Order: sequence, then C-alpha cells, then structure tokens
Amino acid sequence: MNGFTMKSAALAAVAAATLAAPAAAQTADTTGIGRGDILLRARGILVAPNEDSGGIQPTFPNERVSVDNSFMPEVDVTYMATDTIGFELIASTTKHSVSGTGGTTGGIGKLASTWVLPPTLTAQYHFNTRGAMRPYVGAGVNYTIFWNEDASDGLEAAVGATNVHLKDSFGYALQAGVDVDITPRVFLNLDVKYIDIDTRARLRTGAIGTQRVNVSLDPLVFGIGVGMKL
Repeated sequence: MNGFTMKSAALAAVAAATLAAPAAAQTADTTGIGRGDILLRARGILVAPNEDSGGIQPTFPNERVSVDNSFMPEVDVTYMATDTIGFELIASTTKHSVSGTGGTTGGIGKLASTWVLPPTLTAQYHFNTRGAMRPYVGAGVNYTIFWNEDASDGLEAAVGATNVHLKDSFGYALQAGVDVDITPRVFLNLDVKYIDIDTRARLRTGAIGTQRVNVSLDPLVFGIGVGMKL
C-alpha cells in the first residue's frame, strides 16, 4: 500500500469515527430518563380495599359492610421535573359492590354498588435514571369521587325504594414501582399504591328511614402495564 493510499485509508477511518460518535452519543442519550421527559403508561390495575366498617346506624349498629375488589384499565402520565424527580397523575374509575357481612344485612348480601373515581397526584423519586431498570417511590394526595351509586334489588325488596349516597374523600397516597426497558423508548411497568380513602354511606329507605355507615376503604392498587417515553 503506497503512502497516498495509507493516508486516504487513515482519513476515511477518522471520518467514519467522527460521524459514528454523535450517533453513538445519541443512542446513549436514549437510555433511561431525564429532565423534561414525559412517561405515558397504560396499566391493568387491581383495586383491593382493606375496608374497616363501622356499624349501620341507627338500626343495625352491630352489623358491618364489606367492599369487593375490582379490576380495570388505567392511564397515567409522569412529567420529569428533574433527572430524578417526577410528578405522576393517574386516571381510572372502578366499580365496587357493598355487601352486608352478618345479621339481617348479611342475609340480604349485596346492598349497593358504586363507581369510584380516585384522581391521584404523586411526587416520585426515581433511582438509577440512566439505567434500563429504574425503581421509584412516591407520595402524594388523592381526591376520591363516588358516582352512580345504586341500591341493590335485594335491599329494595327488603326495605323499599332506597337512595344511596357516598361522601367524597380526600386523603394521602403512597407508591412504589419499577420501570424496565424493553426498547430505548418502551418499558414494562410494575406499580403498587396505598390510597387513604374514608367515606360515609347514607341510605334513605322507605321502610326503616335513613341509615348511615362509616367505611375506611384504604385500598392497595396493584398495576402492571407498558409505558412509552415521549
């Protein structure tokens, strides 16, 4: 190989390396997350109440109620305010049944149903943000709206036409989860939340007047889904 050919080959190699460096840097930059990123997730969630019920006042003070689990889709978005701090807002609604657990109301079984809309905002701290596996923890606030409450056929057969209302709730939320990269932009997400929800149910019946029961729902919300870095 003559000197001109060697110089030409060397210049070509340097040029190729120079052109390749920005591309490699760009690829590296797509790994993980950082300030200004928006993370959009779609999850399937299981809402599992850890209810603690008071008595049904005034007629059945020694009888309690239970609330069943519910599975629904959920969408959430996280904005990364810094390389490690993000703010997440979730949007989902689930339907739950309220049932008696013993005595007269336990004999009736399902007493009512309600839809629950719990907008929750958490501030998150993300670990290992430039890695492919990124755990996070969070804490925030929740406002729960109960809507489309409805008395069961069994309850109305027992006590007549019944109007059901559940009081909205404001409380705190705790969170832990992890994002695991599938591609530089798409990731798997696992998430669990504890949400503080307290409500008072009011049942206005035709036969026994107005009944009230205080319930702490305090559900664990388990989520699994996929997300995308925008």
